[in-house]
Amino acid sequence: MTSKLLITTTLGFFCTLGAIAQNQPGYSANVPIYRVTVVDRTVSAIDYQYRNGPTNIDFRGTVLLPQAKGDAIVESKTGRTEIVAHFDRLLAPTRFGSEYLTYVLWAITPDGHAKNLGEILPGSSDKAKLLVTTDLQAFGLIVTAEPYSAVRLPSDVVVLENEPRPDTIGGREPIQAKYELLPRGHYTYNVQEGMAAADANAVRLSPHQYQSVVELYEAQNAVQIAQSADAGRYAPETLGKAQDQLRQAQEALDHKAGMTVVVTLARQAAQTAEDARILAMQRKQGDELAQAQGRVSLAEARTAQAEAAAQTAQTQAAAEHALLEQERAARQAAQAQAVAAAADVPAAQPAPQIVVQTQPARDSDEPRKKELRLQLLARFNTSLSARDTPRGLTLTLPDSDFQGTRVSPAVYERLAHIATVLKAYPDLTVEVDGNQQFSFERAHAVRDVLIDDGLPAGEVIARGLGDSRPLTSNATAAGREQNRRVEIVISGNPIGDMPYWAQSYNLKP
Repeated sequence: MTSKLLITTTLGFFCTLGAIAQNQPGYSANVPIYRVTVVDRTVSAIDYQYRNGPTNIDFRGTVLLPQAKGDAIVESKTGRTEIVAHFDRLLAPTRFGSEYLTYVLWAITPDGHAKNLGEILPGSSDKAKLLVTTDLQAFGLIVTAEPYSAVRLPSDVVVLENEPRPDTIGGREPIQAKYELLPRGHYTYNVQEGMAAADANAVRLSPHQYQSVVELYEAQNAVQIAQSADAGRYAPETLGKAQDQLRQAQEALDHKAGMTVVVTLARQAAQTAEDARILAMQRKQGDELAQAQGRVSLAEARTAQAEAAAQTAQTQAAAEHALLEQERAARQAAQAQAVAAAADVPAAQPAPQIVVQTQPARDSDEPRKKELRLQLLARFNTSLSARDTPRGLTLTLPDSDFQGTRVSPAVYERLAHIATVLKAYPDLTVEVDGNQQFSFERAHAVRDVLIDDGLPAGEVIARGLGDSRPLTSNATAAGREQNRRVEIVISGNPIGDMPYWAQSYNLKP
């Protein structure tokens, strides 16, 4: 064997290696679960009794690397357990994926806990030796391919498992345990361009140079994997420290600082990057849990808000219904009182005026109609301010009789009396005219009350006249208030077409 190992690789590959972020997959039923049996010195997991001498075990290759093999001497000493392991036919780990750059020896405890014991670096003939110590007493041993040596959870690329020898058979005490593996494909890298560059620019490296470059690749793997786990968001300070250490390792390699310095800095970077990845995963899970709890709280708050709104709406509806019932009862009571107390009451009338009519009076019933007109005017005056005008008997509801667009409850009884009187004369026409502000709404409100009091809906007309018929000037507040009124105009054949105070004359040519 020559003193220098000729390895085909490239430094340019380090610069082109790029990570593609991939979400952390959950462990499913398809993930391989390795069951470890703990027995006395004999099978997969062995109880290495304290200071009982060395125990020899073998390693056998799995279906992923069947030609691989190895052996180890395990001895429990004061305060530690020493493991001296030898491996053979460990082919390049990149055969399992471009992201896999090294091998790691793991100890698996009976309760399924995995502990990283150290990195395995094969030599020129695919052989490797590893001397490590651990504080564990009973454990099984496996070897996995990994993207870097500082990982804390073994991948499912298990290439070697310990195997007991016939001469180590002893008393058995089986304990079933299982441990979870990081599913293959969790580390995904697009390195095709880098591999092409490596083939085109291959250089030969010494063993020390090779180890420096591999450790640097592993550190870069660790940093990129941490970035893919959102360490830049959830653990930016730790990730930044790992990136600085990686930069220092690269500068040390560029300045030929020596294998010891490069490997030390690279391993520090890988370890720090692994810390950043684990921290990011924990914080991300915490955020997801907090977000889920926040969504639950928001949903509960919205549900409570909706229930409160529904309760409020129900209460308001009940209150409005009660108010309508009270208003209806008040109108009915007022109507009953008006029917019981209806009587002819004379009222003072304005001085007679002269109206010139171009058509001669031909109605022989004119005196009777005028008499009815006077009687109705007197009866209406007991409830509302009434005038006899050429338009008909005009009853006025001032602005003070309204609450916004609604009729004041105090007016219900008076309107009920008006409706009671009008029901006795179905041939009369009732027109409700609103003036000024809220003219249309107020006119319809009065119409609705009259209809509720018994007048047929088809015989009561409502109109909004706006400011087209003012009683006085709108220049003053008092004038505007006087113009804000609703008038009930009653006309029709039973009371004639002329006010009682009008005089008719025949005009001769």
